[in-house]
Amino acid sequence: MTVVDAAVYVKGARQDDASTVAEAAARVKRSGFAWVGLLRPSDEELADVAGAFGVHSLAVEDAMKGHQRSKIERYGDNLAMVVRAARYVESTETVEFGEIHLFVGPKAIVAVRLAEEPNLAEVRSRLEGDPSLLALGPRAVLYAVLDEVVDSYGPVVAGLENDIDEIEDQIFGRHAGIAVSRRIYELHREVIAFQRAVQPLIGMLAEVRSLAAEDETDIELRRLFRDVHDHVIRVSDRIDNFRSLLDNALTAHMSLVAQRQTEASYAQNEQTKKISAWAAILFAPSLVGTVYGMNFRHMPELSWEYGYPLALGTMVVLGLILFAVFKRAKWL
Repeated sequence: MTVVDAAVYVKGARQDDASTVAEAAARVKRSGFAWVGLLRPSDEELADVAGAFGVHSLAVEDAMKGHQRSKIERYGDNLAMVVRAARYVESTETVEFGEIHLFVGPKAIVAVRLAEEPNLAEVRSRLEGDPSLLALGPRAVLYAVLDEVVDSYGPVVAGLENDIDEIEDQIFGRHAGIAVSRRIYELHREVIAFQRAVQPLIGMLAEVRSLAAEDETDIELRRLFRDVHDHVIRVSDRIDNFRSLLDNALTAHMSLVAQRQTEASYAQNEQTKKISAWAAILFAPSLVGTVYGMNFRHMPELSWEYGYPLALGTMVVLGLILFAVFKRAKWL
């Protein structure tokens, strides 16, 4: 069994007579509530736990399949929630996501983790150190888990912000090329994935707060849910800013690439004009030399005393005329 921990709490205190799922399910019939944590359970294990605590079959099916979007569903007095935690990996500068399924009822809460992160053992330890909050029941545990998930978004926001700052510096570098475009695209994809994890939580927490108000949940717990809700909204706003920055960065990068290509094309065109001009200048003397190099017998200039100086003079004059023409046209 992949049960990380199973316990029953009465008035905020952990009971020592229920250390297994079966014992916890039997114990809560008398008093208190159960908190069960699972890590990557098999379908059979999950079905056993769900059956012990009356989790709806559709919610169980979602947990078995995994790869679910963040959502909340209500089945009578029970809630089924899917939340996605996030973790920024410094070594690869990427964002990893973890999926948590939460089944909340009047007498129990079951947390199913499909990834190692976040570590809910720390949440349990922290809550057990605050009996007055834990005494408020399964919804207090729900608050603590959601708070941990939302807190995990902080380092992700900081990591993405640093990556975007680096991209902005690279865009205006002299050697910015296809690698920068690829990195902008990768960051954009990560930000979108992060947004898909965070944004649904705004509506989910609004619904949890509404249900808490309907059930007249403890006022302090409702305030705690409001605090998490506000935190999620702030994170969502930062993500929107990241998307705008990346869109602008990609536009600026493509504009700079186009400008560099235009400048390179202009420089190449200038070099082509210079080569063409010098080729034309050299062509004129070559033409004269070619004519008199055909070795025909009857060429009057060959026997003329001034034929040779005239040919050389013609070559020089034509070359100078063409040089002056191209110089005036700014080809040289």
